[in-house]
Amino acid sequence: MDRVKKNSLKEINGTIPVPTGKSSVFKKLFAFSGPGALVAVGYMDPGNWITSIQGGALYSYLLLSVILISSLIAMLLQVMCAKLGIVTGMDLAQATKALVGKRAAIVLWFTTELAIIATEITEVIGSAIALNLLFNISLFLGVIITVLDVFILLALIKFGIRKIEALVFTLIATIFFIFAYEVALAHPDFSQIIRYFIPHSDIFTAQVAGGDSAFFIALGIVGATVMPHNLYLHSSIVQSRQYDRSDEVAIKEAIRYATIDSNLQLGFSFIINCLLLILGASLFFGKNPDDIGRFAQLYDALQDHTMVGAIASSTLATLFGVALLASGHNATITGTLTGQIIMEGFINIRLPLWQRRMLTRLIAILPVIGCIYWCGEKGDVVEKILVYSQVFLSIALPISMMALLYLTSSKKNMGKFVNCMPFIFLGWLATALLIALNVQLIIETVKMLFS
Repeated sequence: MDRVKKNSLKEINGTIPVPTGKSSVFKKLFAFSGPGALVAVGYMDPGNWITSIQGGALYSYLLLSVILISSLIAMLLQVMCAKLGIVTGMDLAQATKALVGKRAAIVLWFTTELAIIATEITEVIGSAIALNLLFNISLFLGVIITVLDVFILLALIKFGIRKIEALVFTLIATIFFIFAYEVALAHPDFSQIIRYFIPHSDIFTAQVAGGDSAFFIALGIVGATVMPHNLYLHSSIVQSRQYDRSDEVAIKEAIRYATIDSNLQLGFSFIINCLLLILGASLFFGKNPDDIGRFAQLYDALQDHTMVGAIASSTLATLFGVALLASGHNATITGTLTGQIIMEGFINIRLPLWQRRMLTRLIAILPVIGCIYWCGEKGDVVEKILVYSQVFLSIALPISMMALLYLTSSKKNMGKFVNCMPFIFLGWLATALLIALNVQLIIETVKMLFS
């Protein structure tokens, strides 16, 4: 595979200095930390929130094992992405194009763009609902307001990638502490929680009357957790560090610290997604499916001391709304960066970030505005779009996974840093499992349409 001459995201490529020689482990880890936080954002966006909350509300702790397995798969894939970027000097889009050629690259670019738009839809919906909860702004107006976040992004980028990484990590930590506190007030059954980290066959058969099947929500959780755009993003932003790209020892060290950074941050996102499911189960499980599991209902429940505890107040609910708004805008940063990466990598087109941001956001708000226009401002209908967008992501994921696995398992591409056999086996097993689940989902959907 021929190496490309253009750097991925050239404005940040190789801009962050890292300690060399006998510097302490902590100094090196701090220097390499940051890309993992940007990647972890995609694992705790509004799409994760709604699928996890609804999973807990409808099926209690049953789907905790799905979050665990999805997170482990995500950790495995993100390590491969970091290795690909560090060793080859290419992001996944560039490497895939060099492998398959220009024509196939155009098809892959289009598919990946659809996945990014699906992700963007979740950010639009999450931000609009947060604005509605916090300021009583209509969902329609909230969707329009989200277009303005392009200016927020441009202001942040001026501060540099390191400042953005620090801000994102701070917001992740804030979200973590908010939900840890709220779950503690809800008094969940920890013995049952531990039990359901082991997969149960009920995941494939459970069906609550009036609600989506456990399997359908499980696939949504997979789509919300293991996201295609994160694979492209990580393989690019790890190259922002100034390691010696001709020194095998420096490359090995960069891979090691990138792996630690990625797994630590994804560990945070795993815990947050578990907390969301546990909170949904603690507050709503066993209630009418038509009256549970939505953002507005969770917001109201956090103000109800009979459901959460005597400490519950409007402040607690406001923290939830702020966390939801922060989650949507957090994902905005990574979505825009990823859009630029795949556009440059697959079809060699570069747009100014504000144009790229505006184009993607305008496309994303159209289906949401259409839904609000035809169905009215019903939170449950809008949030349904959010869940279905996550299922689409799980269907789009295998294409990116297969390219990543092939590239990082080739000694010609990776040299001494090629995937070991356990990684290869687990990677292809995860891909085969996801494809099988998608086929089953299509069969179930067709049955529902013709029943």
